[in-house]
Amino acid sequence: MGSRRGGGPTGRGGPEGDVTRGTTNPNRLRRMDRWIAATHAPALRRHDGPPVAVDLGYGAAPWTAVELLARLRRERADARVVGVEIDPERVAAAQPYARDGLAFVRGGFEVPVAGRPLLIRAANVLRQYDEPRVWPVWERLCGRLAEDGLLVEGTCDEIGRRHVWVALGPEGPRTVTFAARLGSLERPSDLAERLPKALIHRNVPGEPVHAFLRDFDAAWAAAAPYAPLSARQRWTRAVRALTGNWPVVDGPRRWRQGEVTVAWRALAPRD
Repeated sequence: MGSRRGGGPTGRGGPEGDVTRGTTNPNRLRRMDRWIAATHAPALRRHDGPPVAVDLGYGAAPWTAVELLARLRRERADARVVGVEIDPERVAAAQPYARDGLAFVRGGFEVPVAGRPLLIRAANVLRQYDEPRVWPVWERLCGRLAEDGLLVEGTCDEIGRRHVWVALGPEGPRTVTFAARLGSLERPSDLAERLPKALIHRNVPGEPVHAFLRDFDAAWAAAAPYAPLSARQRWTRAVRALTGNWPVVDGPRRWRQGEVTVAWRALAPRD
């Protein structure tokens, strides 16, 4: 994953990490979950035995874990979800929602589940950390993944209209996805406020993510004639224009969902 290191996860002899604000709302992570179900479905289907997913830092209420299980089970009927929280009161409050295939345990970045999970989702968890702490956490979590596992780490607004996440495999970062309710955007760079911690402070001139958002805004402006058709048509046209200069790794089917996914190498922070 490279040589970026800083202050590591906290905690010795107990859960690793810090207690988050815990803010959560039903259906907040629908865009991330929809993307996970679409792109990680082949790995879910071919996995030997019931695939385990971890909802890391699910917050003060267990809605996101409950919803993740329902969405994964559309792809794999025996999928299991473990909600992991560092705050014991949150774990206790979630227990009434536990059922077959859904459990809640206390823990942190050590991910205290048996075996290696096929998916770890960490949404709105690392936003409170200093940037140098993110890299060791990524390494820690990627080290817990199954061979074909996926870590999805990102940030969204409180009702899930705007979301940006990084997808990582055991080897490290792979892609960055920008997703939005298109009617809520004035321009694509509105998503900058939801960049994950590894990128948010890099949205300055000279950094790749800043150049990408600048080009995206220019493509969006050039696609203004498509706005009367729909925001979706305008977004799709703007993303298509980006593909000439940026390694966009998905296609129109995802773009029509208000998404675009770009190879991590193109947006990675400069040393």
